[in-house]
Amino acid sequence: MHPRRPDGFDGLGYRSGARDEQGFGGAFPARSFSSASDLSHWVTTPPDIPGSRNLHWGEKSPPYGVPAPSTPLEGPAEEPFPRGGGGGVPGQSSEQLNRFAGFGIGLASLFTENVLAHPCIVLRRQCQVNYHARHYHLTPFTVINIMYSFNKTQGPRALWKGMGSTFIVQGVTLGAEGIISEFTPLPREISHKWNPKQIGEHLLLKSLTYIVAMPFYSASLIETVQDLFGCCIKNKLDWEGGQRQSEIIRDNTGILECIKEGIGRVIGLGVPHSKRLLPLLSLIFPTVLHGVLHYIISSVIQKIVLLILKRKTYNSHLAESTSPVQSMLDAYFPELIANFAASLCSDVILYPLETVLHRLHIQGTRTIIDNTDLGYEVLPINTQYEGMRDCINTIRQEEGMLGFYKGFGAVAIQYTLHAAVLQITKIIYSTLLQNSV
Repeated sequence: MHPRRPDGFDGLGYRSGARDEQGFGGAFPARSFSSASDLSHWVTTPPDIPGSRNLHWGEKSPPYGVPAPSTPLEGPAEEPFPRGGGGGVPGQSSEQLNRFAGFGIGLASLFTENVLAHPCIVLRRQCQVNYHARHYHLTPFTVINIMYSFNKTQGPRALWKGMGSTFIVQGVTLGAEGIISEFTPLPREISHKWNPKQIGEHLLLKSLTYIVAMPFYSASLIETVQDLFGCCIKNKLDWEGGQRQSEIIRDNTGILECIKEGIGRVIGLGVPHSKRLLPLLSLIFPTVLHGVLHYIISSVIQKIVLLILKRKTYNSHLAESTSPVQSMLDAYFPELIANFAASLCSDVILYPLETVLHRLHIQGTRTIIDNTDLGYEVLPINTQYEGMRDCINTIRQEEGMLGFYKGFGAVAIQYTLHAAVLQITKIIYSTLLQNSV
């Protein structure tokens, strides 16, 4: 994904349209020399290095055909930074504002996706794995009500549990993808001149990455859905055998517990699980299927939306003169809007598959979740799915087609918050730009 910057903008200030036009397209037109005498006035720097003058200060171009202008170049007269795109915006202040804006906009988007939306993710996952629930929470209104109940009975921590593990899963995913791409010929990015083989190898890299991150994703899922106060209670019931056991079900002591649980899931150590726990091999197909489909849908939607916004921006620039403020906004926000639309569409389309995936991952882990019908009390997870197909058939028969969309109202709240943050960021950025003009 390439960063979007205004035309003529360079973070270091050494390479810009102003310098290139003055150095190559103005006083020194492009030419070639065939003799050593013609090259006597040139320094040894290769002439194809972008931004290099290839002349000493005060020297003139060697005569060739049309005589060059007699005005020599002087170093002090050159501006260290290119000027802004018109409108009287000072070059240096405009560049600093662009750097600040790019960092601020990206930080606001990441904060919304990973921090502000986490309570919605928690409740969404709890509703998905709660096969007991009578209320499906398909609208934002019931979701807000149950969020208030959880916050009242358990405190704010109930909606922020497992947030650290989600960052660990993202780190493991990025690290695994980088390591696999370094030691294999699988491409991490697809070039513009792509072919079916390159796409297949790239999707294979994504699949291997999801397989490596799968046990840690399962551990993170458990941390986000388990009851906050039911994780350290002794003498819990064994909900499958109906007998009382004296053991600590789960005791999360730190942010690295996700890594410990993930490794323990792979090697078969750690907290004891029930006999209904599905092996990791049976979870590979649904996990990879969901991850690859999510990546494909989001990538396609992002490209389409970005292309539409680019054409719209180009046509508006041709129809009427665009202000410097609008030009700078058009340089940043189309990509953010495309990412927002891509994430929204992929989450909505794959929500039923995500429900199935989460139920398969949580089965047999002796996880106790909050009661999403009442807002208090706890419920056990006692499903007995044989696999992905059995899970789909069981949900359709016992809970109906809407059972695949339990907790969908949390998705509406999540992306409403995201859209609001993007709009507020845009207003703040445009206000700062207008004040700098």
